[in-house]
Amino acid sequence: MTATERPLRPARPARDRPAGAARRPRRRRWAGPAWLDGPMTSCHLVLGSAGLLLLIGLTMVFSASAIEAALDDEPAWAPGVKQLVLACIGLGAMVVAMRLPVGLIRRWAPVALLVVVGLLLIVLIPGIGQERNGARQWIPLGVTDFQPSELGKLVFALWGAHVLALRERYLTTQSLLVPVLPVFGVLSLLLIAEPDFGGVVSLGLVLVGLLWAGGMPMRWFGAFAGVAAVLVALMVWVAPYRMERITAFLDPFADPTDTGFQAIRGMYALATGGLWGVGLGNSKMKWNILPEAESDYIFAIIGEELGFLGCLVVVTLYGVLAYTGFRIALRSADRFVQLACVAITVWLIGQATMNMGYVVGLLPVTGVTLPLISAGGTSLILTLFIVGLLARFALSEPAAVEHLRTAERSRLARLLLPAPTTAVDQVRPRRVPGDAAPVRPAVGSARTVLHARGTSPRRTPPRTENPTRSAAPARPRPAGGIPAAGRSQPGAAPRQRPVGTGRSRGGR
Repeated sequence: MTATERPLRPARPARDRPAGAARRPRRRRWAGPAWLDGPMTSCHLVLGSAGLLLLIGLTMVFSASAIEAALDDEPAWAPGVKQLVLACIGLGAMVVAMRLPVGLIRRWAPVALLVVVGLLLIVLIPGIGQERNGARQWIPLGVTDFQPSELGKLVFALWGAHVLALRERYLTTQSLLVPVLPVFGVLSLLLIAEPDFGGVVSLGLVLVGLLWAGGMPMRWFGAFAGVAAVLVALMVWVAPYRMERITAFLDPFADPTDTGFQAIRGMYALATGGLWGVGLGNSKMKWNILPEAESDYIFAIIGEELGFLGCLVVVTLYGVLAYTGFRIALRSADRFVQLACVAITVWLIGQATMNMGYVVGLLPVTGVTLPLISAGGTSLILTLFIVGLLARFALSEPAAVEHLRTAERSRLARLLLPAPTTAVDQVRPRRVPGDAAPVRPAVGSARTVLHARGTSPRRTPPRTENPTRSAAPARPRPAGGIPAAGRSQPGAAPRQRPVGTGRSRGGR
């Protein structure tokens, strides 16, 4: 039996339904709350989750640093006030980032990369770079210390997104690796020279985010993992102390006074907190027992004072921030925004995962801080600037752009949010150097469209012959000869001049 001769499936008998009975609705898949479809939802989620994390961080820095400051004959509130001042500076940087045009960010990304390379070279010079714990990573500025490696991660993410967005039309595996991988190697060598192994790991997270968003096949990530293992083995062979740090998390009690000292006290802090915690400000490990309690191990203080529920709130807020970053990348129409959002989100969430992982004893200690919570100057300001960039990228979603253009905004919204795009911006968008000119439909008035096309609205279009004139039938001529101009013959239809043809009165 051929396909055309295949018998049809018999129809199912209709069920008896009473007359006028309503039809049972079909089951639909869960699509989430309706407010998630709002045009400004992504921006609100970014600012809300980051704001709550910042509030928790300021509270915990006040609590974790007060005892150590008092033991050093300083006011107990001094480190907390310093963190508050830095947070205010970071909030100003966040507002600036929210008002930056995306084209301006792309235009200055290559220049910023050169500046970062110069700063990483300057910090290695004795007398300029400040050395702490055997690492020269900071440039003292008086009020705070500037760490060029933190700026290098952000600039590398923006520059990599810009380069990959330019090569999107002819992107291959080779063109994906050639511009990004050599620059990553140069920055990594400069960070290793400090040395800053945690900065290299964070920079690697940015690279993974860029390659993943750029479409790198998964088999290449396996090859990169093998190469990374070889490089780690080489670094351990050069400096044997790194091997002790890497393997200390497997059995910290093997050397409780040296390599496992900090890890053991972090576990004690988490175990003491239990489910509800011992109460805000009642931590015992912050009495100069747990080193770096306000920076690297602040998650252990959160677990001791606020308990498991406080740690769960922190993890949930980072989960919301991760969801929002990928949501912006999926909903955006700009390729640069997609790549930058994925790279920044992978970097922030990956760094937070590493910090919480080595505090609970699942990962080796790398010395990275907990974003928006740990005490720090450069890291806090740049992280808030990154939050502002994510909010700016959220405002570039098509639904958000339309909402900003049509909705009425308050004074605070006009101060914080960027100006909505006008009809001229839709007709003639700004071009990024090296990028192809985008083609968009012209909207707005006729004057705007003519101006965008390079034609003055005062210039009259060239006269063209009417194609219907030659095809029109000739009018019958009366016997009296050619009628006089401007006169209509009795019984004849009024004469109509075709549009765009002939000459007007008084014209040449």
